[in-house]
Amino acid sequence: MKQTTLIKSADINKKWWVVDAEGQTLGRMATQIAMILRGKHKPDYTPHINNGDHVIVINAEKVKLSGKKESDKYYYRHSMHPGGLHKRNVATERELNPERIVERAVRLMLSKNVQGSSQFRALHVYSGATHQHEAQQPEIMVIKGASK
Repeated sequence: MKQTTLIKSADINKKWWVVDAEGQTLGRMATQIAMILRGKHKPDYTPHINNGDHVIVINAEKVKLSGKKESDKYYYRHSMHPGGLHKRNVATERELNPERIVERAVRLMLSKNVQGSSQFRALHVYSGATHQHEAQQPEIMVIKGASK
């Protein structure tokens, strides 16, 4: 009978990946990114240890949404004061903060605990085609199932 081996914190090896969001469908891309951030793509995945890699997303302003989500999907936030509900549709959010569209989609696919917060910190989203992580020598990641 073979025993299950669990990875130790000292054995963690994190890689860096670059994802080009231009022409990608938001939900399909976000699920693949969340899987990489959690480390589920590795054979030594351990649920209680953050073994995920870093992901850099470029061209966040060019991500696609299917259907009429550009005008009909709203992002809500509340100031916790009476009458403090604020909402923005995707088109307005894309003009003001295009990075937040990708960040929010990925964050909601991660665990809602301390480990999910540390995994989310490994996500780096940029609206342009350049990023500042060339020193980490990131590899290009091709999103499976997402159209280009």
